[in-house]
Amino acid sequence: MQLDEQALADVTKRLKRAQGQIGGVLRMIEDGRDCADVLTQIAAVSRALDRAGFKLVATGLRQCLAEPAAKGGAPTEEELEKLFLSLA
Repeated sequence: MQLDEQALADVTKRLKRAQGQIGGVLRMIEDGRDCADVLTQIAAVSRALDRAGFKLVATGLRQCLAEPAAKGGAPTEEELEKLFLSLA
């Protein structure tokens, strides 16, 4: 999938943020930090990854719907549902 530059920059930023958060979680575990603190950070990483995924799905859907002929036809309802459920 080809993303427009703004969407690509946004997804990249979100993934880099998640990457940094994962490093922080690993350090927290290695330092023996409180379980509740670690889980809070894991939840934050999960949300960051979800947001990146949702951005990819939304951008991809917008492109598929805007240019269905170039993409081999508009996506079916099943295909759209599968994309959304892959992030659930």
